[in-house]
Amino acid sequence: MHSKRRLRWAVIPVGIATAVALAGCSSTQLNGFLPGFADPKAPPATNHTEMVSGLWVNSWIVLLGVGIVTWGLMLWAMVAYRRRKGQVGLPVQLRYNMPIEIFYTIVPLILVLGMFAFTARDQNVIETVDAHPDVNVVAIAKQWAWDFQYNGTEADHSDAVWSMGVQAQPNEVNGDVDQSKLPTLYLPVNKTVRIDLQSRDVIHSFWIIDFLYKKDMYIGRDNSWSFTPTREGTYAGKCAELCGEYHSAMLFNVKVVSEAEYEQHLSDLRDAGQTGDITKAYDRLNNVPGTGASTEGGK
Repeated sequence: MHSKRRLRWAVIPVGIATAVALAGCSSTQLNGFLPGFADPKAPPATNHTEMVSGLWVNSWIVLLGVGIVTWGLMLWAMVAYRRRKGQVGLPVQLRYNMPIEIFYTIVPLILVLGMFAFTARDQNVIETVDAHPDVNVVAIAKQWAWDFQYNGTEADHSDAVWSMGVQAQPNEVNGDVDQSKLPTLYLPVNKTVRIDLQSRDVIHSFWIIDFLYKKDMYIGRDNSWSFTPTREGTYAGKCAELCGEYHSAMLFNVKVVSEAEYEQHLSDLRDAGQTGDITKAYDRLNNVPGTGASTEGGK
């Protein structure tokens, strides 16, 4: 009776300390230290980022619970079955314990199936490609920079506008990356976006860090990604697949702006004569795999 009472009184301060600790957590800590949550008053970067962070945090909570139970059982076994004073030889050896074996077979199976189900559910939402987005952009990777083509309404993309970038350049003042010279992708806030991903040469990976998502760009297979940016600002992006000597310089920025600023950017590109389809320009993949035929427009 006394031991139960002491245990009850011990649980109360532990619960209070846990509540206080959680109340003092920042938005970054509550979202598992993932990028993009530094400002607790700001909305998430996209309509999918909270889903990703929720999956991440809940997975770690489950894994921490498994770890605590496992470590507790290990410590209990070390104490309960330790060699006592005066004992010699090996302790009694057990060949099997059916209840325990069933436990450590069924419980991990339930955990794996549960984590798979939640992951598949969220991945199905994130991977769904919008067939009729407000904005359709083609992000084209090349060693070691990015080109961005903003498609219009024409099927042949004759009304598309584009920008071509170069790899990261050092700032003349301090040698840091000159942000003003990085390829920059413009997106309108609160508009559905579909980004079609292509490569001109080798395998790359399109990663906008604060958006908590990246997608590979395979040779001969175009990928797509749909989302809605929900917070204005400038976000860092990079290639996340080792693609050659200057892979680390394959950086870009994403500017989520108002619809008026986005339309002004497209108008500026149009006024500069940067119009038409560039998806085949400077393509180093000169042959269609398995056919030996040259790709149309390959250079």
